[in-house]
Amino acid sequence: MSQKPNPFLRGYWNLKIVRTLSISYEDGSPHVWRNIHASQEHLSDEELVSSSCIVANDFAVVCNGPEGVSAKVLAECDASEGVSGDGVIGAVVYAIHGEDFDGRPVHVGDAYSAEAAREVMQRLSFETGYYSRCWEITREHITVDTWHYLANLADLATPEAMLFIAFRVPYSPAIGIKLISTPWTDQNLEHAEGITAEQLRQEHQNKGMPDDLANILELAGQADVRILILDADAPALPGLPLAES
Repeated sequence: MSQKPNPFLRGYWNLKIVRTLSISYEDGSPHVWRNIHASQEHLSDEELVSSSCIVANDFAVVCNGPEGVSAKVLAECDASEGVSGDGVIGAVVYAIHGEDFDGRPVHVGDAYSAEAAREVMQRLSFETGYYSRCWEITREHITVDTWHYLANLADLATPEAMLFIAFRVPYSPAIGIKLISTPWTDQNLEHAEGITAEQLRQEHQNKGMPDDLANILELAGQADVRILILDADAPALPGLPLAES
C-alpha cells in the first residue's frame, strides 16, 4: 500500500511530559532549555526556580541547593561536552512531546505545572472512552461491485476470521462495519488473535474482498476505528481516494 498518511489517524502519538528548565545568563546571552540532572529530579519546582546552576550540553545541575553537588556529578559536568558556564533557572516548564503520524518527534506545547500538562495531554490523548471511534464516510470511496460485496456480508454472517461484522443501518441505505480487536497492529493482533496484520490482510484476500475495501479497512483498523459507516449522503474523507467511476 501507499505510504501516504493514514486519513483516519488523528492527534499525536506517544505523548509524554518532559520537565525542563528555562535558564538565563547574567551576560544577557539567549536563554537555553535543559533537563534537570537525574540526581536532582526530586527537587520541587520552588526549589529550582531562581537557583544558580551549571549548564552542560544535555542537562543542568543546581549548584546552590540544600544538598550540594557530589564530586561524581561535578566530574560528569566536567566530562560533558558543551558546558556553557553558570546560569540562573528562570522557570520550570513542563514540555509536552509526541510523535507525528510518520514517527517524527513533535513539540506540542508547554505548561507551567505538572497538573496543567497532564490535563492538556489527557485532552489530546485519543484513549478508549475519551473520543469517538465512529466514522461516517461516503460510499463513493468504494466501487459499486464492492458495495454489493459488502451488502452480501451484511445480509449473511460475516466470517469470524475477518475480524469485522458488516450490518445494515435500519431505515437507511447505509451499511456499517464493526471492526474487532483494533488497533490492527502486529503487536495488538498477536496479543488478541495470535496473528499479524499481514495475515489478517491475507485472510481478507482469501475471502475475495475487493482491494478498495481491504485498503479502507486496513487503514481504519490501524487507526483504532471501531465503527465505520458508508453512506451515499456522507462526506468524502480527505486523503482517502474515491473509487474510479
